[in-house]
Amino acid sequence: MLGREYDCIIIGAGPAGLFCAAHLAPARVLVLEKMVLPGRKLLIAGSGQCNITHTGEVKSFTDHYGDHGAFLRPALMAFSNASVRKYFEERGVSFVEKESGKVFPASLSADDILDALLDACDEAGTEILSYTPAEMVSFDNGMYAVKTLHGTYYAKVLVLATGGKSYPQTGSTGDGFTFAEELGHTVAEPHPSLAPVYVSDHRLADLSGISIPGAGVSVWRDGKKLFARHGDLLITRFGYSGPVILDAARWMRAGDQIRVAFSPRKAEELDGLIRTACAASGTKQVQNLLDGTGCPDRLVKQIVKESDIPEGTTGSQLTAAQRSRLVRNLTAYPVDIDHVGDFRVAMATAGGVMLDEINKKTCESKIVPGLFCIGEVLDIDGDTGGYNIQACFSTAFLAAQRIRQIL
Repeated sequence: MLGREYDCIIIGAGPAGLFCAAHLAPARVLVLEKMVLPGRKLLIAGSGQCNITHTGEVKSFTDHYGDHGAFLRPALMAFSNASVRKYFEERGVSFVEKESGKVFPASLSADDILDALLDACDEAGTEILSYTPAEMVSFDNGMYAVKTLHGTYYAKVLVLATGGKSYPQTGSTGDGFTFAEELGHTVAEPHPSLAPVYVSDHRLADLSGISIPGAGVSVWRDGKKLFARHGDLLITRFGYSGPVILDAARWMRAGDQIRVAFSPRKAEELDGLIRTACAASGTKQVQNLLDGTGCPDRLVKQIVKESDIPEGTTGSQLTAAQRSRLVRNLTAYPVDIDHVGDFRVAMATAGGVMLDEINKKTCESKIVPGLFCIGEVLDIDGDTGGYNIQACFSTAFLAAQRIRQIL
């Protein structure tokens, strides 16, 4: 047998791969990383501040992974958000909470998390080979062979921790999907998740930068309502972003229509408010009668214009048809999606190794013994707020428990 032999080979030195390796001592573990340095994608998480997890009861976390949260339940219960904090706190990293429960290292630097992971791997005796992309994998006679430019490596256990396809400049180019298929697995078609949307005829582009807390967004396809969500919305120069859009992007497609509720008030309530305001202050301009909508003044002014209400129209001059258009645009503003942001701007990948082919209690393949899939290579993608990195740590921990039993 040519090449070096290990107990376990992990492909990918991101948070999942490094965390798994750190929990496998005293096994002989090799981590193969295609980039020059490990953790490239981790270093840009949360704009470099590294939103590592979220607060709250871990039981509620499964609601934040689209349609596939149930698969993650054993992993999340085995290594929870509290476990993540404790693990890194014991390694000198302190944390702060902000923005509705998001958890960051107190330094607001992803370097602290990566350094802690690399130190843990060093303590575990892990061998990390950077700038060594895996080119091909195979399984024969109970051993995995991983071919690279620098040689072929062998192990009883193989872990795919390659991530998805988002931010390809960090090395996430879907390699793990190819390897999984080579070993007999099925891969659900990958597509961008946690991505902004680009819209056709963006009439609110001049309002780029305005954020609307608690906006309502419903998505329609072929005249049928698919779902509705509430959250913070950001108007951009090309369309819409913010948590409510990013979290729903996994289900959106080109040609869908978004209907945005800028105001927290329901249509009937808002209509009554406008009627009352017009009756009480009929000489005031319409845009000055909308303080109760809960919308920024610049947005209100533009929505009045979008409702075909001439500038200078007063409350007493507002017609029923104009009022109806105004209420509709404040509570169900129609936006046609031109396209969802691609993998270059998406924060995560939807799709991946099919979950019914993976044991959710161990993250081990049901098809090939000794093969493990962890992190974003799986068909899971979380909401914004640290849920994706949490899934990396939880699945890595679960896999490591089983790998130690095998070895």
